[in-house]
Amino acid sequence: MRLRPRSAPSTPDPGGGRRADPPPRAAEDRGHALRAPSPLHAFNRYEIKYLVHTSRLATIRDELRARLDLDSHAADGGYGVWSVYYDTRLLRFYWEKIEGLRFRRKLRVRHYGDRFAIGDDTTVYVEIKQRVNRVTQKRRVAMAYGDARLLCDGRQLVRHEPGQTGFVQEVLGLVQGLDLRPVAITGYQREAFVGRDADLGLRVTLDHRVRGRDREFDLGSDAENRLIIPAAMSVLEVKANDRVPYWLTDLAARAELSVVRVSKYCQSVEAFGRAPRSIFHVPDHDAVPSIPDAALTAPTTKV
Repeated sequence: MRLRPRSAPSTPDPGGGRRADPPPRAAEDRGHALRAPSPLHAFNRYEIKYLVHTSRLATIRDELRARLDLDSHAADGGYGVWSVYYDTRLLRFYWEKIEGLRFRRKLRVRHYGDRFAIGDDTTVYVEIKQRVNRVTQKRRVAMAYGDARLLCDGRQLVRHEPGQTGFVQEVLGLVQGLDLRPVAITGYQREAFVGRDADLGLRVTLDHRVRGRDREFDLGSDAENRLIIPAAMSVLEVKANDRVPYWLTDLAARAELSVVRVSKYCQSVEAFGRAPRSIFHVPDHDAVPSIPDAALTAPTTKV
């Protein structure tokens, strides 16, 4: 399946010049200009997400392993991914996702690995993830967790590497101009696969035990988390630069997987009652349609 890129929009006009948005939301519209991605740690991809029931994981995992390479950091069952998300008092970023705006974004601080080993000197990533039409852009910089908190919570300019000044100032402008504050933490165990040969640029992830909390926003806290997606469901995410190979779309079709607009951040906001449950909310049950195992393992003629 080939994904054809659309032309990137010009700089969004908070006054509504580019898109037919609702009227500006007063102070919350400050700092909403789209900036060109930084050449450092910038990713532009298409993303497709599916929900996978535990009963289908083994077969899907086997086919992924047969066709893709395991990510170098994903040995021994994968790795933890922990993120604290920032939003406005009125949850602007959440509502932009729910409303499906063509340009939307979110700010987060992310850690990969054991959350109980996080300290002020631990390396984390400050990220702006944004959607422009169908393309997902992720820009990030690595810094010490203490500096990341000083930047995003303390709203102070922090030390950074040469070439990162524009991005760090953009983050500071967002947290100051939009009065951002931590809203939710999410965490999960990730298995990651990367493409080889004809599938170079392809990345497929399986996220298990997706959980979170709505308080105590220190990533290293031992605060209790709770499941925000049923334990029997995992999130399969396909990330491609240009196309998704036929064998992968065939696999999804044989497993009767449906594309979903699931957002772990939005799921957390709704799970803890900060917003009404939207039509995209994952139901609090783990039912799965009966699919013959033979249907999953049937050979395909496409490559």
